[in-house]
Amino acid sequence: MIDNITKQISSRLNGFIPKTAIILGSGLGKLAEEIKNPIIIKYDEIKDFPQSTVKGHEGRFVIGYLENEPVIIMQGRIHLYEGHSPEKINIIIRTLKKLGVENLFLTNAAGSLNTDIPQGSLMLISDHINFSGINPLIGPNDDNFGPRFPDMSDAYNKENRDKLKSLASENNITLHEGVYLMVTGPNYETGAEIKAFRTLGANAVGMSTIPETISAVHSGMRVNAISVITNMATGIATTKHSHDEVVKQADIATQNLTKLLKAYYKGA
Repeated sequence: MIDNITKQISSRLNGFIPKTAIILGSGLGKLAEEIKNPIIIKYDEIKDFPQSTVKGHEGRFVIGYLENEPVIIMQGRIHLYEGHSPEKINIIIRTLKKLGVENLFLTNAAGSLNTDIPQGSLMLISDHINFSGINPLIGPNDDNFGPRFPDMSDAYNKENRDKLKSLASENNITLHEGVYLMVTGPNYETGAEIKAFRTLGANAVGMSTIPETISAVHSGMRVNAISVITNMATGIATTKHSHDEVVKQADIATQNLTKLLKAYYKGA
């Protein structure tokens, strides 16, 4: 299946090999507008490719150059709460690997567990806690992609994190750094859960990113990720949560995210 999906995409790239893949979270699709003369492939045009169903996820590849970097942008991701199996995460990541991707940059919309990481800000993920109870590598290992027991000690590449922090400072962008915790969703967390997550050392919580990270690290990719803080978590927030508000806040924060990633890939 992966080979067939890869062939379908490759046939439309005219020899273009993307070095980096960027997966955009809820409401963050505007970054794709920075690609000049893009090749656009909708997910539903690719036989057997997993489909995104969530508002704020366009559901298409946008392929071309972001500044000096040859990229393939996923304008919309899949989530486990949509009913997708973890195996489908592997299908996506391993397809990207076969297309030539060496670096994966993940973005997501997340809730803050700390008042000093406010709504509308960016948080560079330094590490994660997989509270979903799900791992895309469960099952027989495919040695063609990676080892049975992949090391996760530098899951979010430190060298790249240092570069991103330096560029954020140079461009007057506030970039927090912290630990991201994943739950399966789709409900927002309870106040008691948020207290527990803070005790565990998490700084932000969301419903994606970690399965993609695990699969990509297994496949030998360098991974980095940024959370766009779209809401304060339950018990910290003074209003009820809504996905519409998440998308709205993500749209506002996209300006700084776009500025940072353009600076990052300009020096690629």
